[in-house]
Amino acid sequence: QVQLVESGGGLVQPGGSLRLSCTASRSIASVNTMRWYRQAPGKERELVATVTFRGATSYLDSVKGRFTISRDNAKNQVYLQMNNLKPEDTAVYYCNVPYSTAWSGTYWGQGTQVTVSS
Repeated sequence: QVQLVESGGGLVQPGGSLRLSCTASRSIASVNTMRWYRQAPGKERELVATVTFRGATSYLDSVKGRFTISRDNAKNQVYLQMNNLKPEDTAVYYCNVPYSTAWSGTYWGQGTQVTVSS
């Protein structure tokens, strides 16, 4: 069983920055795709960013130019650097590994709360 543990959430003022981390309990070197999702109160969970093993990235339109996803395969970690945060970024952020044969399943972290408010 694989565990994903997020950290780095918190309360920040509009325009501020946060860096989220997700640490996996096993090597991510065998996993191609890693993702960050978020879910705001009363809304569906949405895909925020994706990073592949080779470092290719994609983003939700509303976070392009402000968020950066990256991964460190040696540390078994994936990151989400969030700059110029806006109140509408307030949500619980989840780390996700979609189904892979290497891990034999789909995995989610427990989530970390990000609140953007003055």
